[in-house]
Amino acid sequence: MFAYFRGTLVSVLPDEAVVEVAGVAYQFLISATTHRRLPEQGSDVLLFSHLYVREDALQLYGFIGEDERQLFRLLLLASGVGPKLALAVLSGLSVQEVHEAIVANSPEQLYGISGVGKKTAARIILDLRDKILKLTPVGSMSAPVSVQASHLRDDAINALVTLGFSRPIVHKVVVTILEQQAALSVEEVVKAALVSIHKS
Repeated sequence: MFAYFRGTLVSVLPDEAVVEVAGVAYQFLISATTHRRLPEQGSDVLLFSHLYVREDALQLYGFIGEDERQLFRLLLLASGVGPKLALAVLSGLSVQEVHEAIVANSPEQLYGISGVGKKTAARIILDLRDKILKLTPVGSMSAPVSVQASHLRDDAINALVTLGFSRPIVHKVVVTILEQQAALSVEEVVKAALVSIHKS
């Protein structure tokens, strides 16, 4: 029904954004990924949208990228996955990482996301693997992470999880660090992540 909304970003919360379009303010539920990529409050913004319809409510979901909306809609096709859980998956991992986990049949990569246990992760992969392989156009996703970079990221995340930190939290921190400084070693990433986590 609505492809996207372009307007002024009126207010932002970690899980919500309000965009004013032609004098009308629209409330969107958003993922942590979209939240990190939003411009400053008061700036122009474009959000791709999905309208979720229930008998008792209408709710808009907003996404900074079309690839994120596409994956959100695919996740809703998995048995037992509603919009809240789909948004949690998109908050815990990047679009590319969710695709990698599903295509590689690696449910363990989805563990640790709020609400996603072993059975749910297995069900997501079972229900969506063929759909993702068939429906995702070549080149529509962001460029895949190199094998070396992917291993470095995963090693740093696993090391921090072993220290007792939540996987979704350390994932966000590690990805942010590697976006800023890609040439770090695993040890340097872990140290930088510990500093960042303790500051927050």
